[in-house]
Amino acid sequence: MITSYFPRYVALFAICVLCVSALDTFIASVYEHAVILPNRTETPVSKEEALLLMNKNIDVLENAVKLAARQGAHIIVTPEDGIYGWVFTRETIYPYLEDIPDPEVNWIPCTDPQREWNLHTGSGQSVSL
Repeated sequence: MITSYFPRYVALFAICVLCVSALDTFIASVYEHAVILPNRTETPVSKEEALLLMNKNIDVLENAVKLAARQGAHIIVTPEDGIYGWVFTRETIYPYLEDIPDPEVNWIPCTDPQREWNLHTGSGQSVSL
């Protein structure tokens, strides 16, 4: 005989919802840090250099988030530009941005992460910035 687990999952989900909705309050943490900024330049850096800088800031934020969570925070607010900073021109910001393809391009980045998107031409061909 095959039994369905669906009623059990529904019951477990209902219990979780009731437990969460019973919380009247939450603890929020607001974190601000001295962002590690890139060197001011009129020349864009490589994507690898941008990722290196962002990873340094993410490491700082990760430690702060873990500390706040250990102290009971449920919600943690981080700086808007806390990963890459704000000292950019329109041209120098590109290596720090996430590539988002045009909706008409037949590409799902999660299933094909190696494919690159060309911000300048709008093509989904594999190119380097």
